[in-house]
Amino acid sequence: MIKWTKYIYLVLKESNMNTPKHPTLIKRMIDARLKKLTPVCPPLAASLVAQSGGRGGYQLTLKQNGKTRTVYVPKDLKEEVTASIREHRRLKTLLQEITQLQLARIQTHVADKRRRGTRA
Repeated sequence: MIKWTKYIYLVLKESNMNTPKHPTLIKRMIDARLKKLTPVCPPLAASLVAQSGGRGGYQLTLKQNGKTRTVYVPKDLKEEVTASIREHRRLKTLLQEITQLQLARIQTHVADKRRRGTRA
C-alpha cells in the first residue's frame, strides 16, 4: 500500500497541469486527451543527433533489450525519423496527463459522493 501512495504522490508532484477539482471537468479533460491519443505516424522512442566526421548522416540512439543501440540514418530519412520521435514525445506527454487526471478523478470520487449525498 505504501508503494502505491508514493507512486500517486510522485505522479501528482510532477504535474505541470492545472487539475480541476470537479469530477465532471476531470472527465471532460480525460475524454479530450483520449481523442488526441491516435498516432499521426509510427512513434519512435529514440534520439537523433548529427553524425560526427563529416559523413552527412545522422545517428539514431535507442534502448533495445536494456542496451543502448545506435543506428545510422541517411539524410533523406531525417524528416520522417524526426516526426516519429516527435510523435512519441507527444503521446508520452498525453499519457502522463491522462494518468494524472485519472488519479485526480479517483481521489475526488469520495468527496463528490458526499457532496451529492449518495453512497459510493
